[in-house]
Amino acid sequence: MPSRRGIRSGSSRLEGGAAILTRIDHVMICVDDLQKGVDAYTRIGFDVKPGGIHTGKGTHNAIAFNQDDYLELMSVRDRNEYLASSPHGALLDFLARGGGFRYVAVQSNDLAADVAAMRTRGVDVSDAAEGGRRTPAGKELRWKAASLGARHALPIFFIEHLTPLEERRGPRAGLHPNGVLRVDRVYITVPDVASAAATYSRVLGLPTPKIQRGAVIKADMAVFDLGPTGLTVAEPKEPGPAAEALEHRGPGPFQALYRTSSMDAAAKWMADHGLPPPARGVRNTGEQAMLVTPEQACGAYIGFVGPA
Repeated sequence: MPSRRGIRSGSSRLEGGAAILTRIDHVMICVDDLQKGVDAYTRIGFDVKPGGIHTGKGTHNAIAFNQDDYLELMSVRDRNEYLASSPHGALLDFLARGGGFRYVAVQSNDLAADVAAMRTRGVDVSDAAEGGRRTPAGKELRWKAASLGARHALPIFFIEHLTPLEERRGPRAGLHPNGVLRVDRVYITVPDVASAAATYSRVLGLPTPKIQRGAVIKADMAVFDLGPTGLTVAEPKEPGPAAEALEHRGPGPFQALYRTSSMDAAAKWMADHGLPPPARGVRNTGEQAMLVTPEQACGAYIGFVGPA
């Protein structure tokens, strides 16, 4: 397990505890049929592998591992087992509404300490509880996770991996036909960016960022830097992806933006596999970006940024 000596590079302190969350760990896309989800993301150019089953939870997943993070496709494997574990059936309700991008997982190197720091800031958060899944090869992967309570019901949760990264990702992880290297940002649409930014600031233990205009998503946004990744809350200001997501799906995660080694190679792979050309735009950073729409990506916008 990595050392926790001091504060990670690039982090900031907020009164009530140090900012010690390290990065976006993964995004969770929930689908009603796991194989259909695998097929869709394979067409987008991700190298998707069977993830395994969540013992006693009634769910299973598939994983597209990048350099240090991953994309998770999640589905219900055994409805009765799932309901026995989760009587409220929230995932089934989410899938009945169409599924899609449900949660952002934020990584910690010491979850118990992060939970304690959140509580000093008045955040409603659970204890860190152990969890795991069994891979198709029979290996048990273990972690600790903590979720937010009703007073801070945001679409994020926190994870500390107990299985080392090298064992989790395998020898060929990150060799995607679309050239994806890592997640760059995730985007969560909200009706009021100033209010949402203040809440996320308290939860994450980071200063409230300045509001800036997202040129591709057509929204005012606040970006929280977590290591090499950014967690963004966005309020639509004109027609575009954020407005469409808020109108059709309500507040919540709607886009994962990935840094790729070649946008042209990614676009060619998609064209060769029957997908329409992704929409292209220019970010407020001046970089070119392109977006795969929810119709092609199981209810999520999947963005790409990088060299041609």
